[in-house]
Amino acid sequence: MNHDTRTPLPLAHLAAARPRVLSAAQLRAHGISPAQAAARTRPGGTWQTLLPGVYLLHRSAATSEERLHGALLYAGRPAAEPQSGSAPPYGAAMVTGFAALVLHRFASVPPLSALEHIDVLVPAARRLRSTGCARIVRTRETPRPLEITGLPVAPVARALADAVARLTDGDTVRRLLREAVHGGHCEPAAVVAELSRARLLGRPPVASAVDALLAEGRAAAEERLYEMVREHALPDPVWNVDLQVPDGSPLGVVDAYWPDHAVAVELNTLSPRHDEGPGWAEQVRKRERLEELGITVVHLTPRALRESPYQQATVVRTALMAATGHDPGAYVVVLPR
Repeated sequence: MNHDTRTPLPLAHLAAARPRVLSAAQLRAHGISPAQAAARTRPGGTWQTLLPGVYLLHRSAATSEERLHGALLYAGRPAAEPQSGSAPPYGAAMVTGFAALVLHRFASVPPLSALEHIDVLVPAARRLRSTGCARIVRTRETPRPLEITGLPVAPVARALADAVARLTDGDTVRRLLREAVHGGHCEPAAVVAELSRARLLGRPPVASAVDALLAEGRAAAEERLYEMVREHALPDPVWNVDLQVPDGSPLGVVDAYWPDHAVAVELNTLSPRHDEGPGWAEQVRKRERLEELGITVVHLTPRALRESPYQQATVVRTALMAATGHDPGAYVVVLPR
């Protein structure tokens, strides 16, 4: 007959461990049965139940760190902790919402100690209910978590969408979105994509905040475009102009235009919610019409301007040099806006 020869892990070393929170499965690896764990949580015992199947190995109030670990242990339902002592697994569960934004070091969110709930993202198929400090958020598209202080945490854009889903105050939504982008946490496109995926763009406070965010993002991108032209010694273009054919038919607005070279630059700041919509189709038609007239259109993104201005300047300079050897494009009227 085969016998289980594994030796239970010692429990004494946990007295000084942090955080002092373990699941029932992990306790079994230490030789503690569910009945023994329950006995220790009775009046007069030295432990307490934090969440179903999750125990605090002391009687004091749970710390913020213990609440985070506890919520993940509850939502992840991990197997017993390996005897190697590595960090406990949490399955596919990860911290999201406001708690995740705290871990991402957002300044505009309350501290962990002020949060009543820890939002935990789990696959949609999990049969699990919110209870105690653990609030379950289900998803059909599980993102790749980031590891922060040893914990799996949802990426900023996803955590932001899960936080915004519970907000009705427009000022708070705008403040969070602004910090996400201007604080360098993520790109506006990533924010809007997650809000779109969560079907939040139809809410007036969210739509207003997104419009303000994209307007600010365009202004910042325009400033970077000015800096790129100046710092990389490109010829001076005419800025932010309307192009028309001589009969007055509009061709559209471009952010920069070099009339002698028939080269235009457009900032691609269209949000994902407009992809394949009227705005996107109009942009495609405009580009095709300009190119039919012999005008080279260079599309630059705000991210590329911020992260690699030299490379973007090279792209524009190459277009200008290529235009030098070509026949000039059709005559167009350039009007200031």
